[in-house]
Amino acid sequence: MRNWRIYADFAQRLIHTARDLYAEQDHQLGLDNTVYALDSSTIDLCLSMFPRAPFRRTKAAVKLHTLLDLRGNIPAFIHISDGKLHDVNILDQLLLEIGAFYIMDRAYLDFSRLHVMNQIGSYFVLRAKANTRYQRIYSRKVDRATGVICDQTVRLCGTNSSDKYPDTLRRISYKDLERGRKLVFLTNNTQLPALTIAELYKSCWQVELFFICCMQHMKNY
Repeated sequence: MRNWRIYADFAQRLIHTARDLYAEQDHQLGLDNTVYALDSSTIDLCLSMFPRAPFRRTKAAVKLHTLLDLRGNIPAFIHISDGKLHDVNILDQLLLEIGAFYIMDRAYLDFSRLHVMNQIGSYFVLRAKANTRYQRIYSRKVDRATGVICDQTVRLCGTNSSDKYPDTLRRISYKDLERGRKLVFLTNNTQLPALTIAELYKSCWQVELFFICCMQHMKNY
């Protein structure tokens, strides 16, 4: 256990040094804000060797939860949990930064937690679920040639969601012209162009690349 703590302390110092080196690096989108991508990856394990990490009846697993700083693609937060922990619970463990962007998928859609982020002054961008109920308040003009279908200010009108997130949200509908699929985003940022919000979500693939590199390293190890 002591050795693991030594390795963990060393890793934290190394991450801190690496983030300092990339602190002045510009984002491809030209933002001054820190941009994080949050996601998790499930690592399958042998149940007989890891009985304390049950996942399904016949297998074990752990989850690698990672908050990736997109300046340099360096992990700013890593948490390893059992395979059953729902992704959204990790939001409770983050030290949120004022003005920072957190890019997430639909697994992190929890309006109570998103409202906390909004009150703190952090920005979030994530995909909406199909059953999200809302009332349109205002629509901005968009250039559909860019793929942006609509850019709206909305208020949630679901029985529970409106109580959990009483403030307005920005809803952006976007068609990915390369893949031909429609995506709907929710964000609390009202200043950036709608296309920039869509491009921010696209940058979330960097954390997937991080997981792939981790898995390859584990196989080689």
